[in-house]
Amino acid sequence: MSLSRRMFGLSLAGVFTAGAAPALARDPDDWPNVFIAPMGKPFRAKMGAPYPVADWFKAADKNSDGKLDHAEFIADADAFFDTLDVHHQGVLTSYEVARYEHNVAPEILGYNIAVSDLRGRRDGPGHDGGRLWLAQYGGQQGNPYSPGASYRPETDPDMTNQSTAPTEVIPEGAAPFTFLETPEPLAAADPDFSGFITKPNFLKLADRRFDKLDSNQDGYLVLAKLPKTYVQKKLEHPGRKGFHF
Repeated sequence: MSLSRRMFGLSLAGVFTAGAAPALARDPDDWPNVFIAPMGKPFRAKMGAPYPVADWFKAADKNSDGKLDHAEFIADADAFFDTLDVHHQGVLTSYEVARYEHNVAPEILGYNIAVSDLRGRRDGPGHDGGRLWLAQYGGQQGNPYSPGASYRPETDPDMTNQSTAPTEVIPEGAAPFTFLETPEPLAAADPDFSGFITKPNFLKLADRRFDKLDSNQDGYLVLAKLPKTYVQKKLEHPGRKGFHF
């Protein structure tokens, strides 16, 4: 996503109340594991529940044959576009894109990301589960756990007795929750950065993403052969590279 697009989206933040974004869950049982479908629709489930990629696949596989063919994939994208097109004009404006980022999939802007604990533990002072958010966007000045200023492991009370902090480059925005590590799933549907996303361009992008996922050119996708998202891999292997859930 371009800097100008990101800054425009942030400039509209006042239009969307803070209450529009889900609150960061304090109870680990309420932490969602998140999947963002190829064209941007989010699916969420409680920790411990099956990763919600299966929910997307089941909903998109209209004939329930276990194969998501090209027509079903495009139909799923078409239906999601219509839910985003709140003004029913066949085009997504910058307002509707900002609404998507703030209200529909606030994970893109760092809200409600509670899947990783960079300190490598699940208890202790300040434990609020927001470590992936912090790794992407930082926290407020003077408070290493809040939005706005960089997270510094040396200031974390739980890192005092550790010589080195676990480090890993974490994909930005929606990327940890998507097959193709796309930071903003809608942005590429506006190839000339006009600020408008037409349905034809959106469906062309859906067509390209289907082709990328259908690497064997079978003409359909099966759930077992789809790539795993960054978060899905972390959930399946919680102890790798210092990450715990």
